Amino acid sequence: MNSSQLKEMQTDAMQRLMQRRSEDGMWRGSLSSSAISTAVSVFALWRMDAGTYAVQIDAGVRWLQQTMKTDGSWGDSVESPSNMTATLLTYVSLYAVGQAPSETRKYLANMFGGDDEEALVQGVLRYYGRDLTFSVPILMMCALAGVITNWKKIPPFPFELATLPQRFFRFLNLPVVSYAIPALIAIGICQMHQKGGLFSPIRKLFVPKAMRVLLRMQPADGGFLEAAPLTAFVSMCLAAGGFREHEVTRRCAKFLIDTVREDGSWPIDTNLSGWLTSLAAKILPLAPCSLPLSPLTSHLLPLAPCSLPLTSLILSHATTSIHPFTHAAPGGWGWSDLSGSVPDADDTSGALVALHHLLTEDGSRQQADVPPEVENGLKWLMGLQNNDGGMPTFCKGWGRLPFDRSTPDITAHAILAMGLWLPSLEGKLKADVQKSLDRMLAWMSEQGARGKGQGARSKEQGARSKEQGGWVPLWFGDQDAADEKAPVYGTATAIDYLMSSRHPVAMALAQSHLPFILQTQNEDGGWGGNQGVKSKVTYTCRALSALAHFPHDHEEAKQRGWDYLYQRFKAGTLYEREPIGLYFSRLWYSEELYNLLFLLNALKAMSL
Repeated sequence: MNSSQLKEMQTDAMQRLMQRRSEDGMWRGSLSSSAISTAVSVFALWRMDAGTYAVQIDAGVRWLQQTMKTDGSWGDSVESPSNMTATLLTYVSLYAVGQAPSETRKYLANMFGGDDEEALVQGVLRYYGRDLTFSVPILMMCALAGVITNWKKIPPFPFELATLPQRFFRFLNLPVVSYAIPALIAIGICQMHQKGGLFSPIRKLFVPKAMRVLLRMQPADGGFLEAAPLTAFVSMCLAAGGFREHEVTRRCAKFLIDTVREDGSWPIDTNLSGWLTSLAAKILPLAPCSLPLSPLTSHLLPLAPCSLPLTSLILSHATTSIHPFTHAAPGGWGWSDLSGSVPDADDTSGALVALHHLLTEDGSRQQADVPPEVENGLKWLMGLQNNDGGMPTFCKGWGRLPFDRSTPDITAHAILAMGLWLPSLEGKLKADVQKSLDRMLAWMSEQGARGKGQGARSKEQGARSKEQGGWVPLWFGDQDAADEKAPVYGTATAIDYLMSSRHPVAMALAQSHLPFILQTQNEDGGWGGNQGVKSKVTYTCRALSALAHFPHDHEEAKQRGWDYLYQRFKAGTLYEREPIGLYFSRLWYSEELYNLLFLLNALKAMSL
């Protein structure tokens, strides 16, 4: 392996990373602009007050027109292939303002097998299946724009259920996932307002309480989950449901105005600053490593670990009260430091791992003082753990929809976080963490043995995933894969986490899944999201991070992987955006810092 080439890439990547650090010490990155976010935001502003927001509406329309593909379609991001959701929502938004492209209507008619309402409704419902989290908001926007005229074709949302105590939600079989309660309320109220019905007088009695719930869930900046799509869906439905001047609606409008970009577009979410900062913190060199640093970052070396401002920054972003959105207990971390962020298992684990690195001189498993935020974070993770032993994302046991299920990569991340801090714990907390670890490891073992959690769309695919030993991640995918899954990412990430934990059972699990990584390497030396899928920088970096834990094995695979990355580096394409992120029911995004962060993580793993 050519060490000079690796040093060259590391120096360049570290310089770029440090240049992207904000003045407050965090990494905020830049999420890709989104056709979906832009379309629903434009329509929501148009529905609320077309005159007041004319400037933003016109700029958003121009951006959508400029990013339309030649066949009249759109993808989630400008780098994404065309898909139904982005194309339909953009068409509806442009239809509302009188600028619907004829090419788009033809594209949709071909996709749905017809251009009538029934074909559209059935096509959307078929695309998303029994999860109504996104299909019903899409159909509601179609109805509010006049693209659909028969409101009875849209499945009803029982907004009254949101007035019950949240602890009962897991028993109600809600038609939406845990993060979509604001949409459940706003859409349900709008449906009742527009359609009426025999029980409307009784249902109206629940509206004031439901609106209070909605207001209580809304963050200070007005953006539900810091996400333009959810915020826009809520505001357009409230405006059409008789609440145009309500405080919730006004706050939504302010959020949309505050987050629009100079080019007229909106990102899928404001930023991932918490997640990115945790990823960056784990790769910062707190002690000399085998690869030299650039002059730009060498000043970090002599600093004592706790003198880095990152430590206090990350500690300060732990939640300290019950979260109004999910009623999550205090102690977790969200993906951003902004008020609309919600604590979740992956970001909490990421923060705990980063803090262990920052509070330990060389990032190894040394004894360290345990801040109260860390203890609370560990307790928070244990409280979230599902009854099956695995880790969900946001809420424990909220039904059977995907985002509330246990998932392998998030569970492996929690295993690492708990395993790193376990030697420093005492008494009951230590015993509880050990018990939680054992349950997670048992769940991971079961998934490997039974081939579950693969998300395959056919028995043949499920059998292949089981045979190869791949774990499919929940929040990452590959647009080029036939099933849009990315088991390379999920498996490599889980191996990295499990091997880093140094737990013997975890390491054995990781080793048993390593053949999947070796089997899925492409001829060009890189990895895509699955076997035979086009190579990408992100997946290649994740695969190399996994292989780095086996320093004396698989040298040829490593060499070919690094050669692929170096070729991309010399060609000037190493840092090109790659949409791998999944968000809000199969929506795609790219993040400009992912390639940098995952490359540096692989380089660091190799040097340990």
